[in-house]
Amino acid sequence: MPYSHGDPRASGLLEVGQGNQVYWEESGNPEGKPALVVHGGPGSGSNRRSREYFDPERYRVILFDQRGCGRSLPNAGDPTTGLAHNTTHHLVADMEVLREHLGVQRWLLSGGSWGSTLTLAYAQKHADRVSEIVLSAATLSRHADHEWITCGVGRFFPEALERFRAGAGGAENVIAAYNALMAHPDPAVRDKAARDWTAWEDTVVSLEPNGGSAPYSSRPDPALHTLVRLVTHYWAHDAWLEDGQLLRDAHRLSGIPGTILHGRHDIGGPVEVAWTLAKAWPDAELVVVEDSGHTGSDEFDRLKQQALDRYALTPA
Repeated sequence: MPYSHGDPRASGLLEVGQGNQVYWEESGNPEGKPALVVHGGPGSGSNRRSREYFDPERYRVILFDQRGCGRSLPNAGDPTTGLAHNTTHHLVADMEVLREHLGVQRWLLSGGSWGSTLTLAYAQKHADRVSEIVLSAATLSRHADHEWITCGVGRFFPEALERFRAGAGGAENVIAAYNALMAHPDPAVRDKAARDWTAWEDTVVSLEPNGGSAPYSSRPDPALHTLVRLVTHYWAHDAWLEDGQLLRDAHRLSGIPGTILHGRHDIGGPVEVAWTLAKAWPDAELVVVEDSGHTGSDEFDRLKQQALDRYALTPA
């Protein structure tokens, strides 16, 4: 059964530099084990439902909205918001500023999808500040991963891929093309680009046995634009990571226990991604969930809660 947290106990906007304010909130036991939830996207924003995996008697659960999304300011959905200071390195630095602001010595990190890339990047730089890691639908943000999800996986959906590429004007670099469209001065152009992009992302997860309908395109318009602008911004730059960096530096996670949960039916981010990561990170266990894809399932939720219940028993 999911845990209930109620309203956050504390929240705020934290100045992190370059004119950015990051929204954060916390709930659960103020004396409990600190745990940071690292949301996906990039640009999805935090979701209070993510707290339901954490026992509020044992965990001090912290949520935050990464730069440019959710309740953080300014919002990247506004095309006049500059993104020069919105990179993986800035987000990792923001997490450290937040940790220090909240007086946390070490915390468990729980990241899903893009949030797993950001979690790994942070943990590899600040391993001494991480007690455990739980990853859901692991991503590594390699160039090949971005090529696969925007082109290779089209082998399953050739007609949808044709529409997706047409939305980018037939450009060879479809990610860069959509990124440019999301900065277009005409709001109608931006809106069409956001809808074409999320229609494709919905298609990629459409074969999942327990997935929801239209998980990406059903977002409200402002959140839709924020998500697509930041996703294309990050993917166009391969998340400012050297290709294969997170695997190369996985040895820096030595001594940090981890659980990687990945759905067998995740064709946009094949289970090979999680399997390869688990091979490079000896302290991690890989849990392949047979009835799940990228968007999860009841069994996925049960196994994730089980892992977090287990980690709750060990001090930070």
